[in-house]
Amino acid sequence: MTEVSSLTGRLLVATPALSDPNFDRAVVLLLDHDEEGSLGVVLNRPTPVGVADILEGWGDLAGAPGVVFQGGPVSLDSALGVAVVPGEEGTPSGIRFRTSRVDPVGFRRVHGAIGLVDLEAPPELLSPALGSLRIFAGYSGWGPGQLETELADGAWYVVESEPGDVSSPDPERLWRAVLRRQRSELAMVATYPDDPSLN
Repeated sequence: MTEVSSLTGRLLVATPALSDPNFDRAVVLLLDHDEEGSLGVVLNRPTPVGVADILEGWGDLAGAPGVVFQGGPVSLDSALGVAVVPGEEGTPSGIRFRTSRVDPVGFRRVHGAIGLVDLEAPPELLSPALGSLRIFAGYSGWGPGQLETELADGAWYVVESEPGDVSSPDPERLWRAVLRRQRSELAMVATYPDDPSLN
């Protein structure tokens, strides 16, 4: 079996050619990717359901908009918390993220400053450490080799994530924003019309 190069922490950005309606213009943060498969959450699918309506104590910690996001078509009755744990020192770019400090209880680092939050933990334990939090109902999953096949078929662009992607205040525009910031021909894809037949 060939070894899979991990894409954990990167973004899958749906290409205009991707026909699955679950992933139309989706931006997926990969939380796990290895030879056993892949798991991620769609960052740009807000629902009308408030976090406070389903998870007591977590509503005040969720970034705007304070709603639950549909993380994908799998296990819609389960919730995942994804957060950014910022550092305390400023840098020329304005933010420096923890890399060597001990993670707070109830937080498991996935990539850089991004990690998973144990939603069974008391929210007050984590609140001092969290820079932003987003709650997802369900997730996106791929079996062994399935994502690699989709990548080979041109269904996804793979790009670097930024900590701000998790808590984008304007998730409906995240697909275009992520593509626009690329320093390649991908930036042009951001101008692709919603319905090319009207062009």
